[in-house]
Amino acid sequence: MTGRGRTVSGRSAAVTAFLSRYAIFVALALECLIVGLATDTFFTSANLVNVLRQNAFIAILAAGMTFVILTGGIDLSVGSVVGLSGVICAGVLAGGASVPVALLAGLATGLAAGVVNGLAVTALRVPAFVVTLATMLMARGVAFKYTDARTITGLPEGFATLSGGAVASVVMIAVFVVSWIGLARTAFGRHVFAVGGNLQAAWLAGVRVTRVQFAVYALSGVAAGLAGVLVASRLNAGYPRAGEYYELDAIAAVVVGGTSLFGGRGSIWGTLAGAFFIGILNNALNLFHVSTYDQLIVKGAVLLVATSLDRWRESA
Repeated sequence: MTGRGRTVSGRSAAVTAFLSRYAIFVALALECLIVGLATDTFFTSANLVNVLRQNAFIAILAAGMTFVILTGGIDLSVGSVVGLSGVICAGVLAGGASVPVALLAGLATGLAAGVVNGLAVTALRVPAFVVTLATMLMARGVAFKYTDARTITGLPEGFATLSGGAVASVVMIAVFVVSWIGLARTAFGRHVFAVGGNLQAAWLAGVRVTRVQFAVYALSGVAAGLAGVLVASRLNAGYPRAGEYYELDAIAAVVVGGTSLFGGRGSIWGTLAGAFFIGILNNALNLFHVSTYDQLIVKGAVLLVATSLDRWRESA
């Protein structure tokens, strides 16, 4: 290769690396600027608190999803697990249990769903797409059966404080800090990247691949359980339809944030930025009174563009 060819190739690699690391942060800043200039209500304190509170749930889901996608997997069940965990938590509360007990019940429900996913993927060798699609249907069905398709109400007033703007934000930040430490500062995090980068090479290097795969689905389930409890707290009710389409927002946040759907490359902070990029997009569409149907079209287009860019980064 000539010197000029090497220079062009080096510049291309540098551009690709920059896009992988920082494009979402630039895009998020531009999005905020454009929406803020287009409407007077975006930068109001009430709207910003609303954006922060609404996106905390999706961001927590996306943090768990990041671990799964980094290994080259997918978890389509998280939205339904949000609904199931929320109604279980609300049902335990309505039965007279304390808030901490109900919180543990919601988290345990999410963990159980993640364990089922992890066992099916690792022990039964069923593709993750099929496993989590089945779990998505089952979890939603159990939520409807548990509540008889009704909303569980009459929850204690103190339960609603769990989803307050400050509390939800602190929980979200804590989830991301712990996730960052787990991915960037532990052997487990290195193994997650190794499994997603090259599963066979990771196995030959001594990584316990099945344990890593099982663990990431369990973590995703716990994140969904936590999000489900917070959603139930915000509604102050157990709503069996809660969490619908959340899996799409979570996957979009991860991919838009720069994590490769092919596994092995990504950033937990990119996921956080991606979650707020999607959330602010939703907020802007609402401020501009865009219909729900058109919002689905826009969000689908964003996801398609993000996956196309991911494919381009892989081939570059």
